[in-house]
Amino acid sequence: MIREFNVVIEKDEDGYYVASVPVLRGCHTQAKSLDLLMERIKEAIVLCLEVEEPALNEFVGVQRVAVAV
Repeated sequence: MIREFNVVIEKDEDGYYVASVPVLRGCHTQAKSLDLLMERIKEAIVLCLEVEEPALNEFVGVQRVAVAV
């Protein structure tokens, strides 16, 4: 069975790409390249699904917000 998940990808201050899956608590990984990151997040998703079912949250989107500090 094929299942699809939304993955959030960020780049940290050390240049690593960090991926997380919002509907799977604690499902995240990091890598130096996007190709390796995609391999690792797929592995992480499979492992996370072995211990929990995804939350029923619906992905709406990402919004950039400006605040005065």
